[in-house]
Amino acid sequence: MSETDQLVAHANERARRQEPRNPGARPARRVTVVTCMDARIDAFAIFGLQEGDAQVIRNAGGAVTDDVIRSLAISQRLLGTEEVIVMHHRDCGMQTFTNESFAAELEAETGMRPPWAVECFTDAEVEVRQCLARLRSSPFLAHKESLRGFIYDVATGMVEEVDAS
Repeated sequence: MSETDQLVAHANERARRQEPRNPGARPARRVTVVTCMDARIDAFAIFGLQEGDAQVIRNAGGAVTDDVIRSLAISQRLLGTEEVIVMHHRDCGMQTFTNESFAAELEAETGMRPPWAVECFTDAEVEVRQCLARLRSSPFLAHKESLRGFIYDVATGMVEEVDAS
C-alpha cells in the first residue's frame, strides 16, 4: 500500500468516526496565513486555530507570488477575510540554493528554464518585508489594513514579528 493509499484510508476512517459536520467556507476568524510548505510548520497548531478558523496558503518559502495574490483576492473579496499573516521560518530550505543554480539545473535536465521565479532568499526578515511590500502594492487586495509578517523558529516554536518598515 502506498503512502497516499494509507493517507486516504486514514481520511475515510476519520470521516466514519466523526459526527456529521457542516463548517462554513468563510473562515470564522477572517484570517489568511501565507507560509512555507515545510512539513515542520503546522500553522493551525502554531496559532491555536481550529478547522474553519482561517485559510492557509502554502508554497516553497512562503513566497508572495502572483498565485498567492490571486488566492488572497478571492479570499478577501468572496470569502470575507480581512487579515493576512505572512510567516517565514528559520532554517528554510529556500536559503540553501540560488535562483540561478536551480534554474540552471532544471534547464540542464529538461532543456528549458522555468517560466516562474524560484524565489530563493538569504535573509528571512528581508524576504518577509519584500512579501508585505508586494501585498501592499497589489491593486487586487481589498483589505491591506492588517498585513503582518512573522518569523517562526522551528527549533524553539517561537514566533517573532518582523518590523515592516
